Amino acid sequence: MAEFRIAQDLVATDNDKRATALKADYEALGATLARRGVDIEAVTRKVAEFFVAVPSWGVGTGGTRFARFPGTGEPRGIFDKLDDCAVINQLTQATPNVSLHIPWDKADARELKAKGDALGLGFDAMNSNTFSDAPGQAHSYKYGSLSHTDAATRAQAVEHNLECIEIGKALGSKALTVWIGDGSNFPGQSHFTKAFERYLASMADIYKALPDDWKLFSEHKMYEPAFYSTIVQDWGTNYLIAQTLGPKAYCLVDLGHHAPNTNIEMIVARLIQFGKLGGFHFNDSKYGDDDLDAGAIDPYRLFLVFNELVDAEQRGVNDFNPAHMIDQSHNVTDPIESLINSANEIRRAYAQALLVDRKALSGYQDDNDALMASETLKRAYRADVEPILAEARRRAGGAIDPIAVYRASGYRKKVAAERPASAAGGGGII
Repeated sequence: MAEFRIAQDLVATDNDKRATALKADYEALGATLARRGVDIEAVTRKVAEFFVAVPSWGVGTGGTRFARFPGTGEPRGIFDKLDDCAVINQLTQATPNVSLHIPWDKADARELKAKGDALGLGFDAMNSNTFSDAPGQAHSYKYGSLSHTDAATRAQAVEHNLECIEIGKALGSKALTVWIGDGSNFPGQSHFTKAFERYLASMADIYKALPDDWKLFSEHKMYEPAFYSTIVQDWGTNYLIAQTLGPKAYCLVDLGHHAPNTNIEMIVARLIQFGKLGGFHFNDSKYGDDDLDAGAIDPYRLFLVFNELVDAEQRGVNDFNPAHMIDQSHNVTDPIESLINSANEIRRAYAQALLVDRKALSGYQDDNDALMASETLKRAYRADVEPILAEARRRAGGAIDPIAVYRASGYRKKVAAERPASAAGGGGII
């Protein structure tokens, strides 16, 4: 039995107040969907079985390149972070796994596993950090890590990733995510080909250490902290990496790591087609890598991504099991509330994609009927699936209105009294 930081009686009481309205809304939506030939119960069951991992670093307040303004009750370390993650899962019943970042979350693996077990949490992909220097580190990553010109620095970066694998094995993780900030800020600073060769050689050393049942996710990012060139700058380079390394290597798609107006859903389709879609870091953006809450800016794009995922799922694509993780920076909101909201928005996009009339869509596509093909997608997107999401949460023991329950619980005020206030920091996104 998981430990609950928010009293289950509070969840039950709040649910009781909302149950009658939810029942009416759910039945009304069920009748509407039935006229379309959709079984609301089948959709609800699938939504209830869809989970997304939360990032340990996401429960802390983020920052900009210029300053960081910490919130109240900031977690003091990984064990506080896990407490906060457990609250998110308790209320949403959608986030049973946590993705750790090393060395930020480094602790005794046995203690981490015991804490996770007590809270009913598992551990998703491990994340290595060679984009910043850790205390006591022999070699700096200021000019790169896995692609550094210095062999000793590259070896140090490789060793760190191997350590992450060992920690993950003890926790039951099955994947390693590698994102690096390597690149250049001035033309001529770096030899593009030699730098990429060094990166591939380093990644090959990491790949060799993967257990047979693990996956290696490489993540692409256009810019930041390198602004002129980045080693893994786009999905094409990412695909080349995965192809070069081998069958356990896959591409991770972060929704914020693309140029404005990029057709991300088509990238997803391409990676699915060639068996190299590893998973996602869900967030949203307006201008660049903003790391905003999922669905905050362009919920239709999130839906279109899930349209491709559901299409692949229903076509029975071989060995199709992408990882779903959130990756956000919460600068002006309560991080727990933002992660609750994002988990629900991700499930919303999945539920809407399940409503697409695939047979009709295929017919319109074959007939080159652009208008009706587009309208078929929009009809599913316009559906208010909130009753499905709420019912899925309720049946699993979560909250019909998770943010309302969270606020009523006073959890933030309570942990603020337990945890020392954090000092405001300088620049640097977490």
